[in-house]
Amino acid sequence: MQTILKVALTTLTALIIFGSGAGAGYAFRDYLVNDRPTEEEADSLALYWEVWHRIEEQYLGELPAESISTYGAIHGALATLNDPYTVFIEPEPASQEKAQLEGHFGGIGAFVSRDEAGNVLLEPMREQPAEQAGLQTGDRLVAVDGTAILPEMSTDAIINLIRGDVGTEVVLTVEREGAADPIDLTVVRAVIETPSVFWRILEENPTIGYIQLTSFTERSNDELGQAIDELTEQGAKSFILDIRGNGGGLLETAVDVASQFLDDGVVLQENRKNEGERVYEARGQGKALDQPLVLLVNGGTASASEIVAGALQDRNRAPLIGEKTFGKGSVQLIYELSDDSRLHVTVAKWFTPNNNAIDGVGLVPDIEVLLTQEDRDNNRDPQLERGISYLQNGEQVLQ
Repeated sequence: MQTILKVALTTLTALIIFGSGAGAGYAFRDYLVNDRPTEEEADSLALYWEVWHRIEEQYLGELPAESISTYGAIHGALATLNDPYTVFIEPEPASQEKAQLEGHFGGIGAFVSRDEAGNVLLEPMREQPAEQAGLQTGDRLVAVDGTAILPEMSTDAIINLIRGDVGTEVVLTVEREGAADPIDLTVVRAVIETPSVFWRILEENPTIGYIQLTSFTERSNDELGQAIDELTEQGAKSFILDIRGNGGGLLETAVDVASQFLDDGVVLQENRKNEGERVYEARGQGKALDQPLVLLVNGGTASASEIVAGALQDRNRAPLIGEKTFGKGSVQLIYELSDDSRLHVTVAKWFTPNNNAIDGVGLVPDIEVLLTQEDRDNNRDPQLERGISYLQNGEQVLQ
């Protein structure tokens, strides 16, 4: 059985999963703070320099670059806050995070998956550079620019070999079913728009539209609107919104997504230091305000995903089916720093419309359905099956 990762090549996957601390309800703020330390602050750093100068004078080993020691000091200082979501991100991963949240980046336009033997399988995106260069679904990647792909290599390491500046070339060496020898494909990197919404009419019932939302990027709400429109044209009368494994993203996008299903009222409440409570309300003009709806959730449903799930659950708009969610109820501001690194700062806690805190608690589904390893091994999805049954039978959830 293949483990399908569906990761767009040239981006770091760890920046969008909930465990990384990046799946936050993000907001952005220009870096306008006065950076010059006060005299008192400068004095407080004297001990640091006292220590480091001794290191420079006496340390036997090779010293790291100045930027590395500076980054290490920042990481160490932030660790004393005991907040996994207030983090410093160095320039290279920061640029990849930015591209991920914007929904586009420089790459070749392909997905990667791995089978149990560790083979790296490629799937080109339609009408993107990889497909135009001749890449075919199922091609096995064996080298990138002459560097062999080994089974023990991480997906991130492979992605780092492939990604690069827009307009530059990368040579992929692939093995193809039926081909006697490996094939070299030269791909010119381009700006790739990464989809965050995937949709289809369900074979089990052609009146149900299935929508999978994988992250909350700047483009997600437009993609969701397109999904609802196309599924409605194809005959969908009800919808399943699958946010399992969705670790979050942009706060404003979460409000937009919830507003596709809520005509008015509260989406979330937020409390900030020195600012008090702020209420975010549905923005109106949603495309699926009345159609029956269910949400699929699990332990990977976090942050911005929980904003949407909490709003639709509290407002009795849709039941949650699946497993308890992750429980991340904080908001981070992202500061762009002078060397293109980034600082995430936890600035607020958010609450559901009924003022329920979910941080460290999570959301309990209305209908609990577990997904076991046996289900995965046999390609079964009882959570999706339960959602279909719910919509087909017009069930009611006890409140």
